[in-house]
Amino acid sequence: MQTTISKHAFFNLSHVSPLVFLYLLRECYAYGTCKASVKFRALQQQLYLVFLNNSQAGPATLMAHCIYLLPIFESYCDGFCHLVLSALRRFLKVGNNGGDVLKAKVCAAKLFLDIIGGSLIHEEGVQIKIVQVFDVNLSDIDKVMCDLSVKRNPKADTAKEVIQQYVSKLIELQSYMTAVDLLTHFSIRQSGESFLLKMMECRQWKAAEKWATYMGKPTLCLLVQEYVGQKLLKPAYDVIKKNNLRQEFPELYHQGKESSLKKLAEKGVWEIAEARANGDRQLLEYLVYLAMEAGYFEKVEELCDRYSLKGFLNFKEPEPNLLHQRYLNLQELFIEDVFWIDEVNSLRDAICYLEECKVVGIDCEWKPNYEKGRSSKVSIMQIASEKKVYIFDLIKLYEDVPGVLDECLARILHSPSILKLGYNFQCDVKQLAHSYGELKCFKHFDMLLDIQNVFKEPRGGLSGLAEKILGTGLNKTRRNSNWEQRPLSHYQLEYAALDAAVLLHIFRHVGSHSQPAGAPDGHAKIEWKSHIVSHMDSLKMPRKDTKTGEEPDGGTDRPGG
Repeated sequence: MQTTISKHAFFNLSHVSPLVFLYLLRECYAYGTCKASVKFRALQQQLYLVFLNNSQAGPATLMAHCIYLLPIFESYCDGFCHLVLSALRRFLKVGNNGGDVLKAKVCAAKLFLDIIGGSLIHEEGVQIKIVQVFDVNLSDIDKVMCDLSVKRNPKADTAKEVIQQYVSKLIELQSYMTAVDLLTHFSIRQSGESFLLKMMECRQWKAAEKWATYMGKPTLCLLVQEYVGQKLLKPAYDVIKKNNLRQEFPELYHQGKESSLKKLAEKGVWEIAEARANGDRQLLEYLVYLAMEAGYFEKVEELCDRYSLKGFLNFKEPEPNLLHQRYLNLQELFIEDVFWIDEVNSLRDAICYLEECKVVGIDCEWKPNYEKGRSSKVSIMQIASEKKVYIFDLIKLYEDVPGVLDECLARILHSPSILKLGYNFQCDVKQLAHSYGELKCFKHFDMLLDIQNVFKEPRGGLSGLAEKILGTGLNKTRRNSNWEQRPLSHYQLEYAALDAAVLLHIFRHVGSHSQPAGAPDGHAKIEWKSHIVSHMDSLKMPRKDTKTGEEPDGGTDRPGG
């Protein structure tokens, strides 16, 4: 397509009439076989280069004349208008032909007058782009009205009056954004309050905010009040934050900040929530209350110590019976011991014990990374039996004894006689292979059963499944905590152990939930389908992760668990 353009008269704009230019442009567009958006970008880039190579040939004036002719191209009209104007906008930022620009401004001013006068038909978006790209101002329009002896309306002797009359028509038609764009471009101010209220009544929020920003602080304050009156607190807070109206609306500002902190806390991104509090004592105290509500008691202690927050000490630990009513705990799952494995002897002992088990639950955790396209190394792997959970410090073991770690974990992960239970374990498999690509133990896995595939829970993830099957969910507050810190807190260790141990208890219910309810025994056996995967190669894993729940923006879909 680009080659076709350069072969035609686009190569030298000084020998091209506007009509020929447009016919060639249409032929180039029709010749292309790509999607419309791809063809648009390719032609836009090529036109920009053509303008650069023909800056002395008057490309701005040529484009103004082309816009006059584009209505005869019917279905191509609007698209080509935006195409040539967008390419011209880029060129004018670097072009230096002052004579061409001045001539084009006059042509564009007449073009705009003809459009709003009705003698030339172009959509409103094109009207706005014309005055913006050619930087048409009121004096340009006044000059055209004088030089061309435009017949004047007795009520509109100046360019400003012409614009105001046209804006009034737009307001009647409820084309508020176009009206606002014209008023702000030509720096025309009118009754800010009445105009704003009309837009608010029609729920034209974007136009109302642009107009209020143009008019200044009094109109912005009115906009916030109207938002509050309509119970639109989120946009009210956004306006306050964007326009530095904190002193005018201190309570609304804090309510908005608290709402933002609450959403971050619900996602488990406490570090970001703390940073957003920005040292504000009232917000930090609110964050402490959120941590208390979530049962994240080490975060309560951490925030209180770091910011010298008083009065919370008596609330650090909940009553055990209340906590147990809310979430599952290790005692309810009959777990007797949780072992931290970070050196070679305990590693060998753990593997010897696990080799005697027929079924184990496996899970991994890694530090969340909120930078798009990057991910953290898996920090720990939990392997649970009926009564014990082993938590392997993969980072330290890999640094100290990579060969022993590889050989030991392969005895479990590659064993065809040990069934490994996971929840959306393909996510963990991919992350393990990415983190420790040199280890053979993570190259493939034998005898896997993904609990998620059996139950197909649409919501709630592992916690929701545990609540449905076992009657009590998991506390996922620490899902996004820092799994690379050492030592891990007591609560992190309990969280990690629970995620692996709960899989075995859910597994006991697989049979009853994987068969059709109320079906005869014979029919049930026919319909039953096994989800056990005898062999899974990490190198052939699908790239897209399917872990449920909210995830931070990063290289993985969840930070573990």
